[in-house]
Amino acid sequence: MNASRTLIALWTLVLKEIKRFTRIWPQTLLPPSITMTMYFIIFGNLIGSRIGEMDGFTYMDFIVPGLIMMAVITNSYSNVASSFFSNKFQRSIEEMMVSPMPNWVILSGFVLGGMARGLGVGLIVTLVSLFFTRLTVEHGLLTILVVILTSALFSVGGFINALLANKFDDISIVPTFILTPLTYLGGVFYSISMLPDFWQGVSMLNPILYMVNVFRYGFLGVSDIPVGWALAAIVAFIVVLYAAALWMLEYGKGIRS
Repeated sequence: MNASRTLIALWTLVLKEIKRFTRIWPQTLLPPSITMTMYFIIFGNLIGSRIGEMDGFTYMDFIVPGLIMMAVITNSYSNVASSFFSNKFQRSIEEMMVSPMPNWVILSGFVLGGMARGLGVGLIVTLVSLFFTRLTVEHGLLTILVVILTSALFSVGGFINALLANKFDDISIVPTFILTPLTYLGGVFYSISMLPDFWQGVSMLNPILYMVNVFRYGFLGVSDIPVGWALAAIVAFIVVLYAAALWMLEYGKGIRS
């Protein structure tokens, strides 16, 4: 395929993914908004008023960046995992693989579609948060960069999950037993400086901690870990997972019996 046809194929696949989740917006966009509203009410207003300040900020201001990032992570991941597995289950992915479309276009199309949903939900949650607090952004470009990188990382992760899944139940295993615990233990609701030294060290093994802290630094200007190191770690994760996903797709892992 020449460059123009490749771009058309990529855009068509991305547009298909966007239309897929916007067509069923009561299932894809509305529930995360309601869930995050409950977090803002319960943790921000009710519990936060008793906790007081965290790192010099009100508890509501402290948790808002983490909750936005949590919404981006879960929706980027679940969109690609469910969409690609549905295509694999229906055997329509085989039609893509025998077409002239390069495998990197297939991978990138699903990833960009997942990013669109993750970033869309993140924007909705950000707008909802304005009803509960007044957001300030200390480093705007950094905030945008890290949320884009994070949505890309977990979109690729969702793709790998879908490749390895053999049935629909397998799609929920990683989010339930790995992604959700890592998210809750990733500094969304607390600063790791509150933890004993041993548990601070354990927390440093959690990749979500880096994303939440850089995103919070973009809003509030505070972080538990060096921002440059965290950004480098996120980029490294993306490169490794993207290469692994492309290799698996090239060799038909999880697709060819």
